[in-house]
Amino acid sequence: MSLQSRHLMTLFMTLHPAIELGQTPAGNRRVFPVSGGHFRGERLKGEVSPLIGSDLLLGRADGTFQQDVRLLLTADDGGLILMTYRGVRRSSPVVDERLARGEAVDPSDYYLRTTPCFETAAPPHAWLNQIVAVAQGGRRAGGVEYDVFEVL
Repeated sequence: MSLQSRHLMTLFMTLHPAIELGQTPAGNRRVFPVSGGHFRGERLKGEVSPLIGSDLLLGRADGTFQQDVRLLLTADDGGLILMTYRGVRRSSPVVDERLARGEAVDPSDYYLRTTPCFETAAPPHAWLNQIVAVAQGGRRAGGVEYDVFEVL
């Protein structure tokens, strides 16, 4: 049996500059406040709230980065959807330095995968409460973009 999926949406988040917390007991912590964005898919589209959203990025001892993200999505019909995800980014030290400087780096030069979960009370979007999703992404000018897939 093979794993199958279908495209759910492309998500773009704009980010404020990182807030450096520094070396904590968990690792090197940076907070990226989300300043907005949008999502587009065949069954789902709308805007990323500029008021509620952040990535609590953790630089781990093994050289990888762990995302811990919370977003509020507002669908075009006004439905509110909480999207949370954890993920992993790994790359060479050279690519890490380029990303830290905000340079454009082809997403094929590093690994960025996440596992989004959704929570909503909006009846038209209640199906999101019952799916498993995965995403792959990359940094873009001004933010991060993910292709999100529903696992079938």
